[in-house]
Amino acid sequence: MSGPVQCPHHPYVHLIEDHRAGDLVCPACGLVVGDRLVDVGTEWRSFSNEKSGNDPSRVGAPESPYLSGGDLSTSIAVGFGGSDSDNTLANAQRKTMNNTDRQMTTAMNLIREMSERVHLPRNIQESAFRMFKEVHDSGVLRGKNIEAQAAACLYIACRQDGVPRTFKEICAISRVSKKEIGRCFKIIVRNSSTNLEHVTSADFMSRFCGNLYLPNTIQAAATRIAKRAVDMDLVAGRSPISIAAAAIYMASQASAEKRTAKEIGDIAGAAEVTIRQTYKLLYPKAAELFPEDFKFEIAIEGLPSFIQRFIFGTKSSYSCFDVYEDHDNDQTGLPVSAKL
Repeated sequence: MSGPVQCPHHPYVHLIEDHRAGDLVCPACGLVVGDRLVDVGTEWRSFSNEKSGNDPSRVGAPESPYLSGGDLSTSIAVGFGGSDSDNTLANAQRKTMNNTDRQMTTAMNLIREMSERVHLPRNIQESAFRMFKEVHDSGVLRGKNIEAQAAACLYIACRQDGVPRTFKEICAISRVSKKEIGRCFKIIVRNSSTNLEHVTSADFMSRFCGNLYLPNTIQAAATRIAKRAVDMDLVAGRSPISIAAAAIYMASQASAEKRTAKEIGDIAGAAEVTIRQTYKLLYPKAAELFPEDFKFEIAIEGLPSFIQRFIFGTKSSYSCFDVYEDHDNDQTGLPVSAKL
């Protein structure tokens, strides 16, 4: 079995690859250690006549470890005005194509398309490809919608790579329901060795605050508020997204960079009422939640509060709603549930 290619005179020097000549050259002595190397990557140079449309001089996509033929097989495409014989050849190839490769290709295209919609990097796409390959080979999702499978794999890949997305966000970039994606996710986790760490509110802070154009000081304060709230068991049963949104709301309201519950909810994908309800759990302990060095533009006593008041009912039953009180301008606004 041959070992790694290295210079016999300088074995610890990293070799330089000459892509034009296909040579491996030692930078220390100039010795050509290997020649006529085959590049399995994509050909980026163009030898076409610069017309629009597909470049006929291209030799296909780079080698893929997820397909049985390494994606080096010939594909028959039919252009505009193609003859009947061209169509016949293309149809014949589709019929003879491996079913596993056909599904893998479809899933990879779906994952790539969804990733590009939310600007996910290439490494997350690769993780999702590997996950789908493992799941497909195991057969645990046989019969499930292939797009739901691909979306679930992308959701898992995001969590594994430390950039989690919510089910609602993944659902928004796919054409399947959150319920279908959730079912596939549960089956994958149950039947594989996938190790997923628990998602915390801190995982969403950077993205939420960035999309809200909040400074780092607000992000740091919101992160601290959320962590302290969890440690003090103030928000038991609340989702990390709701906790993050409520913490951002509290931190922003105490600063000059105020954001409304609706603005935060639009970014976080949480209902305005949910953010307010979670905020109500934080408000009584606000003095203990903020960082010691936080610069308050609004004192804690001046932060918005939600006071429950009864408005109608009988002796035996009462209905109530939450009144929003803004201590700065003494305006009162009703939540969505009260505007009926």
